[in-house]
Amino acid sequence: MANQPLSNIPETGFLRLPQILELIPIGKSTWWAGVKSGRFPKGVKLGPRTTAWRCEDIRSLISNLN
Repeated sequence: MANQPLSNIPETGFLRLPQILELIPIGKSTWWAGVKSGRFPKGVKLGPRTTAWRCEDIRSLISNLN
């Protein structure tokens, strides 16, 4: 599924949506629909217009998708 191995994702920290979409080849609207339905992890609001996702959550998601 992912071209980039899990070892390239930091152990801790945050990823923004463009970084996630490089790892998981889907569109933005598909990602947000998955977040809303609970298929993908919820983001963390860092500001009024800034959302990021925990690296741990994305690593877990990618390993479960493979």
